[in-house]
Amino acid sequence: MSKALFVTRHDISVFTAANGNIDNDKILPYINQAQDIHIQNYLGTDLYVKIQNEITAGTLANPYLALLSDYIKPMLLHWSLVEYLPYAGVNISNGGIYTKNPENSTALTKEHVDSLVERSRSTAEFYTRRFIDYMTNNAAGLIPEYYSNSQEDMYPDDVADFGGWVL
Repeated sequence: MSKALFVTRHDISVFTAANGNIDNDKILPYINQAQDIHIQNYLGTDLYVKIQNEITAGTLANPYLALLSDYIKPMLLHWSLVEYLPYAGVNISNGGIYTKNPENSTALTKEHVDSLVERSRSTAEFYTRRFIDYMTNNAAGLIPEYYSNSQEDMYPDDVADFGGWVL
């Protein structure tokens, strides 16, 4: 099975605060990581594989196309930033691990980066709750793969419990 990413670097730069000058080499691993960790967790294996296969084959159509555009992409964009931001200013190479500061710039403090990560996480959680609400109300009739996982497949996490108070 070939790997299809559900968003592009261009999507990240258009629909988030990320700059369009981010190198593919820097951002694509974190899109992939966010897709594997967060998106597969909420879609479950069968739906995740179904959408990847349809993208790869060039046959993605509704209701999966609408699901991807309206719910999955917004989630993935912000989960990608949650994964990317802590490493955005870090370079790992044969020479070691270092940060690079362009002229006329100031590196952010760890606290500032952490606040950006938390803001992205909050936005990602918002879109994830929307996805879960949509799937809870519509998946049975439209998207059978959401409920068809078996054995070692990941079952969709259909509870949007991101912490906080429970009464």
